Amino acid sequence: MNKNAFAKTPPMGWNSYDFYDTTVNEEEIKKNAEYMAANLKVFGWEYIVADIQWYAYDTGSRRSEYQYIPFGKVEMDQYGRLIPCPDRFPSSKGGMGFKPLADYVHKLGLKFGIHIMRGIPRIAAQNKMPILYTDCTADKIADPSSICNWNPDMYGILDNENGQAYYDSLIEMYSDWGVDFIKCDDICNLHASDKYPDGGKEEIKMLHKAIIKSKRPIVLSLSPGPALTKLASCYEKYSNMWRISDDFWDDWKALRKMFDYCETWQYYVSEGCYPDCDMLPVGKIGRGFGKERMTNFTKAEQQTMMSLWCLFRSPLMLGAEMTQLDEGTFDLLTNTDVLELLSEGYKPKQIRKDNGHAVWISDHLEKGNMYIALFNFGEREERISIEIEEINQMSRIIVPMNNCMTEVWKKEDYAIKGGLMDTVVEAHGVKLYKASPGQV
Repeated sequence: MNKNAFAKTPPMGWNSYDFYDTTVNEEEIKKNAEYMAANLKVFGWEYIVADIQWYAYDTGSRRSEYQYIPFGKVEMDQYGRLIPCPDRFPSSKGGMGFKPLADYVHKLGLKFGIHIMRGIPRIAAQNKMPILYTDCTADKIADPSSICNWNPDMYGILDNENGQAYYDSLIEMYSDWGVDFIKCDDICNLHASDKYPDGGKEEIKMLHKAIIKSKRPIVLSLSPGPALTKLASCYEKYSNMWRISDDFWDDWKALRKMFDYCETWQYYVSEGCYPDCDMLPVGKIGRGFGKERMTNFTKAEQQTMMSLWCLFRSPLMLGAEMTQLDEGTFDLLTNTDVLELLSEGYKPKQIRKDNGHAVWISDHLEKGNMYIALFNFGEREERISIEIEEINQMSRIIVPMNNCMTEVWKKEDYAIKGGLMDTVVEAHGVKLYKASPGQV
């Protein structure tokens, strides 16, 4: 199975974390899936992902003290594998796991995904639970020195035959459930580089082997970031997407920093391999964190974010509660000219960046399309200019010195004159231009 064959374009979907944190339940997953199927699927949105701690009881009950309750009660099968908490996912009772929920999502024409933590539950190791298909027990494959520094649920797994057998059994179960997407956390960057200079490299390989063995086309997403450039070849070979930043929220400084990450990772974007800018914190977010709110991003900042994510060809994972999407957010997420940048064949490239602005392009040789984005990092509107000759030196398509383009957010025509693009861009905003055959 070619791991890239089922991820030819960056995955687009919804993740429960930004709104629900650890508390999402079955009914909430279904309602969001129904909304996506009815309203967003036609635009390419298709993944529904249940994020962290779907196996845990009492999530969110001690939020003022802990995000993840230390040694809290979790649901687990006889082989040390975490399964859905039946209080929150009632269809999982009787050993059904996530299969009923995945079936429901699939019937809507969508795909189903889950978040997992790297490793094996610490309680499984403590209780010396058996590993399926082996004579080994969990305590023999657990690495007690490898513990996530922000979530207490798991031990790392030793890279040996029995450790691989555990991951094989885990992915086999997920495959039987009908899982299409796995976001594995505490594996891309362990945030302990002195002790683990190669991050979770070995466990990334083990997960990949288990997915290949299952013969199910499961997208593998690695978190958290910032990803390590020295492991780029590992991410490319064994996963489909990897987080290039730490958790991204609705703060301009974080958005400005993402341009630096994208500058570093732009050369690693290829079919089935996508550096990941993280979720889109737009619309209504934050309920599980005790501070439900509309995104703090301005309209200009949201357009900047969507333009960069799509130009860069990052996966798109919506963080909003979809059943409460406002018209402005819906329009942001369904601009077909912007989403087209995720299509096969587009090649993104940063042309320039300084403290005040950045210029990106993306072209498509077969379609003959060219996109040019002018980003303003400043606190007030600024005039940004660039010579077409500078763009043509770095693009695969030659842009005429005098031609017409369309600004895709405002749907306005723009004429290049004398080989110069010159326009005013609002604070923290973007002008994103597209030229099609006949224009280019």
